[in-house]
Amino acid sequence: MGARLAIDGGTPVRETMLPYGHQWVNGDDIAAVVGVLRSDWLTTGPKVAEFEQVFAAFVGAREAAAVSSGTAALHAAMYAVGIRPGDSAHGITKNENIPRAEVIVPPMTFASTANCVVFQGGTPVFADVDPGTLLIDPAQVEAKITPRTKAIIAVDYTGQPCDYDALRAIADRHSLILVADACHALGGSYKGRPVGTLADLNAFSFHPVKPITTGEGGMVTTDDPELARRMRVFRNHGITSDHRQREQLGSWFYEMVDLGYNCRLTDFQCALGMSQLRKLPEFVRRRQAIAQCYDDAFANIPEVSPLVVCQGVSHAYHLYVIQLELEHLQADRAQVFAALRAEGIGVNVHYIPVHLHAFYQQHFDTGPGDCPVAEAAYERVLSLPIFPAMSASEIDTVITAVGKVVHHFRRDSN
Repeated sequence: MGARLAIDGGTPVRETMLPYGHQWVNGDDIAAVVGVLRSDWLTTGPKVAEFEQVFAAFVGAREAAAVSSGTAALHAAMYAVGIRPGDSAHGITKNENIPRAEVIVPPMTFASTANCVVFQGGTPVFADVDPGTLLIDPAQVEAKITPRTKAIIAVDYTGQPCDYDALRAIADRHSLILVADACHALGGSYKGRPVGTLADLNAFSFHPVKPITTGEGGMVTTDDPELARRMRVFRNHGITSDHRQREQLGSWFYEMVDLGYNCRLTDFQCALGMSQLRKLPEFVRRRQAIAQCYDDAFANIPEVSPLVVCQGVSHAYHLYVIQLELEHLQADRAQVFAALRAEGIGVNVHYIPVHLHAFYQQHFDTGPGDCPVAEAAYERVLSLPIFPAMSASEIDTVITAVGKVVHHFRRDSN
């Protein structure tokens, strides 16, 4: 018999909850923010363009447009490539005479990846994922293309870049826009090419659990100056100039040329972003080292399978996801999840497949059976804690807790 589980009244591995992700902010970051707070410009100031330039140079892209979140980054990308609004709330048109553009997306992602299409009046079409990586399956993408398809959004799930050679070939063959939802993957690479340069537009998130943080924030990189210009208009109400530009010109006049949103990133957030970006290589190395510790430990636990990592990629490890081999366990994912939480390990689940959410079932007639690989994976995935500031002892407690819980629930256990 193994140790009694905390959920059954035993002693937990940890007394306090270890989160699955956490920011790492130090004195340099704080000083960068304070410097802007003491300046004349808190928003629409010089730090925005500076962050854009630094970020674009870091990933090797020609242009970058800063916005208020990863969701706004995806939304701006859909606007820039010409997905247009419908004629009713939520962008869902009731006029069947108006064709809606289709955008192919994976189901194994946060809702924003599909929502950004709906915001612009398009229809997200869900293409299933590869069972080993849970990345969008290029063969499924090709099978979903119709005359209405305008773009593909590939999600670098957990921080592993998708098969961009295959996706680019499909996009070029069908004259489609390729968008990378790279919100998990900043600092990674694919066949020697950095994330941020792998698609026509590449969207990033700076939420606190992401590779770097600005609190909330996002960025889109592209080599197309016109797409970048459109995204900067979009983030500023559809207006072609911002307050600082008008101040420099000594002018009050502004013109709204399209329906945009207020999704600007502030100067003090941009200062934090630049400070964080300098630390990104070390952050990624640390995440990769933690992942290697997990890989080594779980190689001897047949009930636990880490996701497959493809050859030729550098994985950024925003998440470390395992799949439970439920046929070897006397418990389902929910029971294992609850047991690990009781042990003080803040596991999470990424994600509920988007096509199973009530909104999509109601408005887009999606449902169980549409993406069987993603649906099966959803029943088995768990995200374990991984963030750069984790200590060696915290890594060990995660491994100990997983072993303890799995031993208790394995079918041959007494």
